Amino acid sequence: MVENKVQEEILYREGLALGLDKDDTIVKRRMAQKMQFLAEDVATAHEPSTAELQAWFAKNGDKFALPSRAAFRHIFFGFDKRGRNAQTDAAAALTKLNGKPGNSPLAASLADPFMFQDYYADRTAEQLAKEFGPTFATGIFKLKPGSWQGPVESGYGWHLVYIDSIIPGRIPNFEEVEPDVKTAWLGYQKEKAWREAYAKMRVKYTVLLPAPPDSQSPQPPPAPKKNQVPTPSGEALPL
Repeated sequence: MVENKVQEEILYREGLALGLDKDDTIVKRRMAQKMQFLAEDVATAHEPSTAELQAWFAKNGDKFALPSRAAFRHIFFGFDKRGRNAQTDAAAALTKLNGKPGNSPLAASLADPFMFQDYYADRTAEQLAKEFGPTFATGIFKLKPGSWQGPVESGYGWHLVYIDSIIPGRIPNFEEVEPDVKTAWLGYQKEKAWREAYAKMRVKYTVLLPAPPDSQSPQPPPAPKKNQVPTPSGEALPL
């Protein structure tokens, strides 16, 4: 282990002596990354108080909003089996289910077998969109609990839906999400520290861009400006 460490250090120093760190994209990226980490570490040195977190949460509560959730059962009329008649058949079945409860045996006898679940509990629009598609997910939350409704289209066909409950979305109380608020606050402070640190570094440099490829005649490089930072040779820093 000691010899491995010695070898690493010797190779590193010999590489520096040969200038292998110059104009190396990987080395540049690693150095840039370390500079960013150094800037972000400033933010983590401060432990926020509860009052600070509460004040930040008051301005950013929407970041922690809990989405609406629905519980429902459905019956399915598939494109594969019914083709263009799927929607019409679903609408006809709806008239027969008018006034019937959600667990009516009649419901299943009118529809096609569905490859997944017949009942979904506590689902968000995002979850439903992944399984049924965005049109279905949006349509579900426009329905009211307590009766068979539809038809609602999905990527598979048309559905009649019986909503058991819809829990509206809300912004939770601070106490419910305090650990999450602290994590988000630290992330915000790190990002802010990095932006400010980079802004201070950026104003020291003037970027010299190459001439456009369709330029007919070479143009002399612009004279160094006031804020240009010289390279070790004293020249302006081009990209």
